[in-house]
Amino acid sequence: MSTELLSQYLPIIIFLAIAGVIAAAMVFGSMLVAKQKPDSEKLSAYECGFEPFNDARSKFDVRFYLVAILFIIFDLEVAFLFPWAVSLGRIGLFGFWSMMAFLGILTIGFIYEWKKGALDWE
Repeated sequence: MSTELLSQYLPIIIFLAIAGVIAAAMVFGSMLVAKQKPDSEKLSAYECGFEPFNDARSKFDVRFYLVAILFIIFDLEVAFLFPWAVSLGRIGLFGFWSMMAFLGILTIGFIYEWKKGALDWE
């Protein structure tokens, strides 16, 4: 029984082994071929605007968290829209109007955040 179960997983194990070998070959190949000369420009702040090696106890602006939460909320809205759009022909008018109510609530929330100034960056 156990040999039959292991034989079913053998292609997956082989696939993972080949993927691991290819990934390791790419990492070590790039270390051999590429120049390893970090300079001050490569070690400077990239997108966030903070110095990479600064005090860990420095104050962090709460607006970064607010923008991230708003992005997650409206990104999840899109995640609900895809299955709804695919199954729209089968769910009928009840499904259509329930999604319109959902989008209406999210739109009201978005307008509320906009009026409160959560989207303004000073």
